[in-house]
Amino acid sequence: MRIKLLIFDFDGTLGDTRGIIVTTMRQTMCEMGLPVPDEPTCAATIGLPLKECYRKMSPDVSDAILDRCADTHHRLFDQNMTRMAPRVFPGVRETLDLLHSQGFLLTVASSRSKKSLLELLDIMQIGRFFQLVLGADDVRKAKPDPEPVLHTLQQMSVSPDETLVVGDMAVDIMMGNGAGCQTCGVTYGNGSRDELAKAGAQLIIDHIGELPSLLSAI
Repeated sequence: MRIKLLIFDFDGTLGDTRGIIVTTMRQTMCEMGLPVPDEPTCAATIGLPLKECYRKMSPDVSDAILDRCADTHHRLFDQNMTRMAPRVFPGVRETLDLLHSQGFLLTVASSRSKKSLLELLDIMQIGRFFQLVLGADDVRKAKPDPEPVLHTLQQMSVSPDETLVVGDMAVDIMMGNGAGCQTCGVTYGNGSRDELAKAGAQLIIDHIGELPSLLSAI
């Protein structure tokens, strides 16, 4: 059945946010007096809800400390935005414009807060392409649970076999597969081709500009 709906991850798929996220994570850990992980360790948590990112990096700390980490991260992220605002990846705006003009339904499902997500989509001037934007606070269970996708399918009245989930991390692929959708991994973000393949991505691309021709072949 022809794909009608595309559900995009944000960080590492649409927005090149790795630098500001990792910098903010390391600043947060330093301010909280916790061991500061290296860049790859921080980047490997991108895509999880913020508190879970810090839990993964500091598994022995209490929930109260993790809550403080998340609050500190939000504050520092806003400060860092003034000097290192993230941008869209090359080809994202043009590809979204083309897909939108071809009649595809485009949505976002992210573990980022809804407020932050909407702000970044506006800054990057791509918010107008999306019929639905789903943040972490819109669902009870985050990636890799399929709830964000299932919620989107219900809201958009589209079936799983008419849907392609696009993301850069294993949790995105697992989320899409868990909902019975087709999945496409992108290698230009934070996850490797091997990680995406092991997670079960049916399709893998190296540039978002490959997406329109890929869709015409499905």
